[in-house]
Amino acid sequence: MMLRIQSPEGTRRVDIDNLAVTKELFEKVLNAFETIEYPFTLYGKRDKSQEIASSDTKTLASYGLKHGDMIFLSHIAGAVQHAEQQNGNGKAKNQISNTSSSLSTLALSMPGSKIPIRSTVDEDQVDLLLQKMDGTVKRKRDPKNCLHGDNSSCIHCLPLEPYDASYLKDLNVKHMSFNAYLRKLSSGLDGGKYANLDNISCRIKPGCTGHPPWPKGVCSKCQPKAITLNSQPYRHVDNVVFENPNLVECFLHYWRVTGRQRIGFLYGKFDVHLDVPLGIKGTVAAIYEPPQESTRDSVRLLPDPRQSLVDRLAAKLGLSCIGWIFTDLVAEDVSKGTVRNFRNAETHFLSAQECVMAGHFQSLHPNPCRFSSDGYFGSKFVTVCVTGDSQNQVHMEGYQVSNQCQALVRDECLVPTKDAPELAYARQSTAEKYIPDVYYKEKDAYGNEVTREARPLPVEYLLVDVPVSTPLEPVFTFAAGSHKAFPVENRPIDGHLQDVSALASYLNQFSRHRFIDAASDFHFLIYIATMDMLPLMESMDPLLEAIHSKDAALANQWASGDQWSTVLQLLAHADQMSVAGQPMEEGASGAVGGKSWTCVHCTFINAPNLSSCEICNLPHQI
Repeated sequence: MMLRIQSPEGTRRVDIDNLAVTKELFEKVLNAFETIEYPFTLYGKRDKSQEIASSDTKTLASYGLKHGDMIFLSHIAGAVQHAEQQNGNGKAKNQISNTSSSLSTLALSMPGSKIPIRSTVDEDQVDLLLQKMDGTVKRKRDPKNCLHGDNSSCIHCLPLEPYDASYLKDLNVKHMSFNAYLRKLSSGLDGGKYANLDNISCRIKPGCTGHPPWPKGVCSKCQPKAITLNSQPYRHVDNVVFENPNLVECFLHYWRVTGRQRIGFLYGKFDVHLDVPLGIKGTVAAIYEPPQESTRDSVRLLPDPRQSLVDRLAAKLGLSCIGWIFTDLVAEDVSKGTVRNFRNAETHFLSAQECVMAGHFQSLHPNPCRFSSDGYFGSKFVTVCVTGDSQNQVHMEGYQVSNQCQALVRDECLVPTKDAPELAYARQSTAEKYIPDVYYKEKDAYGNEVTREARPLPVEYLLVDVPVSTPLEPVFTFAAGSHKAFPVENRPIDGHLQDVSALASYLNQFSRHRFIDAASDFHFLIYIATMDMLPLMESMDPLLEAIHSKDAALANQWASGDQWSTVLQLLAHADQMSVAGQPMEEGASGAVGGKSWTCVHCTFINAPNLSSCEICNLPHQI
């Protein structure tokens, strides 16, 4: 539908689905008005009544919005405006996902005051939990050095702060946790009263009237500062845990069958990580595979119209998108199952292009933070690469890029080099865009520290390591039994197509009295929420609640309702048509004028006009 947005800068039109979440409307409004930045509020009435809140779950339909309605935009008075607040505005050249996150609460400041007055920031639950924890590292009485009684303490047994450098070194932890870093900021005599985390801006600040606009003029007040890249002392996530090995094995199956690389988004939640003081771990419960085109050497993500719906569905299950995963695997010995090792200290761990992608995704998922005047700082979004280790075994490596890298990517200042994956390049200013100077420091042949311009730039200055693991005792948010799992979305290989036939075959494995066993599959839920014959997303809340709470009775109650009964009737009708010799689903055989065919060698499903397989290049055998 089309909505009209009226603002002090004029009126614009935006096109949006009535089932889209309101957060997506805020992003489209931001794109429509080039001169408007966050924060602003949308209202359904001119008198600033019927406020439309930015939400990951509420849809436009819930506000009663219809095609052609007028919405009124109002700036939030007194809010600090920053030119760098472009997160989630969809203007990055390499934009791929529609999951951009917008900010609805920003810090306020009183004129002339040195102390920032922060508005209420809706911080992540794990951060709120960590703020209530003591965080200190308890130590036992040392029998050699402690010369006091059991009820006393000394410097040898006093608890250590969570940011203690010597303790973290003994743990072999390169980076303190972000909440430990916040605790360090507030450890002074002022108790953190003046502590403030400033987000990096690489853009010229707007509103400067002392000179003509760039490229004719720029001054010290509006000119962004030069950036010297430093090793980030903290990390926002201290560990990534996959609930069970089946998650990764299922994801790798596509590469094992086709030899093509693959990208997926990690859905899970953030929890307290007990192995690092005030640490956070991301626990992965499911992997969603978006539309993509891949080869043996590359992957290109395609626009995904279902991304916002997948986010909504996951949110109702208590999950969110916490990262992305990709493969970079080349088979070495098929009989032994070994793969090549080409990511190491001598080459690179992440390529410059992958760092740019990681920075882009992190900007789309900002981390709410009470210490920032903007209301956000950094990101918890993680990057996981599946590649070969030094023993030529399949191995997972986790990373984040630094906040400096994230800002450079967000403001379109950093690009990969053409022929060297280990090198990035800081762009130079043009008549259209001002780029600040970017530097990094290294030691020369004589051991002296020298400052170099980041043209080019080794990508190790941008990386933060994040360990990846699986638990000793597997955990299953979604059911894992002896049954065959539902096909994964967007996989064009035999046995992995999501259609009516696959749905019927999958359901036949389960008793109707235990519908929760069938429904406890993330890919199955996505399919029934979006299937062409009868999309069920708007009626699935009770089912999702049943899966979240593992309530079999509630799941059975939903399955006995009209919506699911209609689906079963359609499946029964399709089965009868199949028995009669008619196709189960119109158009399922492929393109018009011919049928798609399955390669007998690699099982890839090819277009009808191809005479040889697109994957293995072997001829079509009839």
